[in-house]
Order: sequence, then C-alpha cells, then structure tokens
Amino acid sequence: MRKDYQNEMQCVSCADYYGREDAGTCKVCYEEANETEEELKTEIDDLKAIVAFLKLSSPINHLHTDVILVASDGVSHQSDLPVPAHRAILASRSPVFRAMLENDMEERRSGTIKISDVTYDALRAFVNYLYTAEACLDEQMAYDLLVLAEKYEVKHLKTHCEKYLMARLNWDKAIASYAFAHQHNATKLQDAALTLITDNMDKLFKHEEYNELVENNPRIVVDIYEAYLSKQINTAACKSAGN
Repeated sequence: MRKDYQNEMQCVSCADYYGREDAGTCKVCYEEANETEEELKTEIDDLKAIVAFLKLSSPINHLHTDVILVASDGVSHQSDLPVPAHRAILASRSPVFRAMLENDMEERRSGTIKISDVTYDALRAFVNYLYTAEACLDEQMAYDLLVLAEKYEVKHLKTHCEKYLMARLNWDKAIASYAFAHQHNATKLQDAALTLITDNMDKLFKHEEYNELVENNPRIVVDIYEAYLSKQINTAACKSAGN
C-alpha cells in the first residue's frame, strides 16, 4: 500500500498505536476499508443492472410485442421490414401514438402503423430511442429523427437532434438548415441558421443553394431579407441611442 493512501486510511487508534502522524494502517482498518470498497462496487454493479433493466435496451429482441411499425420511403427494399414494439411504450412516449392506439382507428384494429417517407434504419432508430432515450447520430440520421420527433411529438428527441445539428452548423449548411428547420418547426436550429445567414449577407448571392431557394421556396427568401432588414434597423437604433 502506498504511503499517501495509508495516511488517508489511518484512524486515530492507528496513529496512537504507531505514535506518529505518518504511521501505517492497522490490519483491522485495512480490512474494513477493503470491505467498504467491495460493498461500493457491489452497489454500483447492482445499480447498473437496474438501469440496464429499466432501459429495455433493444426493443427488437423483446418478447410479447403487440404492434408493428412499417417504414415506407418508396426507394429502399427494406421498407416492408417490420419494427416490432409495445403499444404501452409507444403510447407513453408519444401523444400521437397514444391517440392512434387508444381511439378506434385503423392502427389500433390492425396492430400495424405505417409510416411514410422514412427509411427502415431511421424508423428502427426512432423506436429504439423511445425505449432507451439514446440515439447514435450522424447528420442524416439527426435530420431523419428530427422529422419523426416533430411528427409524433417526441420533444426530447427533437431537442436532442436540434442540438446535434446546431453544433455542426456552418456557412455551407446554413441555407439548407434554415429551410429544413423552417419546414419542421425546429425553432432553435432555425434561429441559429438565420443568424449565420444574416451575418453573412454579402455571401448570400454566391451560395450554391441560393438560386434553388429563390425558385422553389421564395417565401423563405423573403423571411431572410425581412430578418436582415430588422437587424439593420435595430443596429442603427442602438447606435443612435448610444450617441
């Protein structure tokens, strides 16, 4: 045992027995300390086991599932693969699923929920999140899961995806991110992208996605210019007030 650890473990009786401050630890204290450490390890292991049980880490492997979700993206050959789940879990995590499964709707009668415009991988990750509150994200998965989170009102997942995308936001992604956030009511991501755009208005015309946005979604372009104009007015007003 190291000398500094001995000092930490030394009790009053040990100091009295050895007659100095840097005395060693007696056998009784040493054994009691080891027992305490083992008890803590056991307690930690027990807590980990409880958490693992409560998390229900993989819904695909669960027995007694009573509903299936089916993805349909119109492209992937995996689109007809079912993702099994439990009605109780879906209903407790999403008010939209709860309405489907508690009211007299087709999903409740058939036990099948068809979800369009989503890949199998994204749907599987979405259901897994409903069980575990965990998601392995890349940018595409973050976009896909945010869409599902908005559609099924899973607010915690939507916030998680927004934070991920905001952390990776840059000028090259600003216009696409703003348009996406605008469409899916991701207000935090929308505000962050808009700030980046209005801070770089001199580059806007040169952005490769600008002309596409003008052609396909002119309303968003108007929103950008209105935000920029408002920002200029506020800046001028602050300068005037300072003078």
